Amino acid sequence: MNSVSAMVGVALSHGFTGSLAPVAPWAEALRVEGFRVVTPLLPGHGTTWGDLAKRTWREWYDAYEAAYLELAEECPVVVAAGLSMGGALALRLAALHPIAAVTVVNPALVVDDPRSHISGVMRYALRSVPAIGNDIKRPGQDEQAYDRTPVAAAHQVKLLFRDTVQLLPRVTAPLQVFRSAVDHVVTSERSVGAITRSYGGSDLRFVRLPDSYHVATLDNDAESIFTRSAAFIREVTASAAPKPEHTEEHA
Repeated sequence: MNSVSAMVGVALSHGFTGSLAPVAPWAEALRVEGFRVVTPLLPGHGTTWGDLAKRTWREWYDAYEAAYLELAEECPVVVAAGLSMGGALALRLAALHPIAAVTVVNPALVVDDPRSHISGVMRYALRSVPAIGNDIKRPGQDEQAYDRTPVAAAHQVKLLFRDTVQLLPRVTAPLQVFRSAVDHVVTSERSVGAITRSYGGSDLRFVRLPDSYHVATLDNDAESIFTRSAAFIREVTASAAPKPEHTEEHA
């Protein structure tokens, strides 16, 4: 284990209606590289979609932020990371805290469903819509997402995205964005467009994923994500992480 890497923490978030399953292999790969990784399960996730319908976006962010704050007590340098909606949470965290770097996979910042402009009203008439999970090209993979998407929670997602986009100019940490060539959940041009227009930093790197759909951390390009995100984190935190102290031994 690299002693400098051990001083670097990574707060890694899963996406909307999902579980820890899609980010678990990413987290494990980063741990193997020596990083301290936390992956909080966001409120309303990993239970039922009815439970998710009762939650607010601030509960999701607060849970992610709490995990970051706990990690920051152990690690002097912390990186924010996330998949899909987790990417929005990572970017919001970086706007409000001294994050050393951000790495995100298919970040969602814009709701593409044309019904989203009436979601505030629609949630009272329609409880749920078909699921958005398991957009994975590789056969045999399962992100363990809900089989329905609660409209009330989708409305909360819209509010989260709106708030995060407004904060993007305050994100100045180096930012790595993985983008799938085909994504049936997030229109990458719109969400990535929000980043390119409003990101407040000077180090923005895009990595194309040619053989994956939305849940790329379980897809054909997963190993590339794991390897390149670890390399990115090592590079941008090398100067930020305090050097370990060395002591001389005397005979």
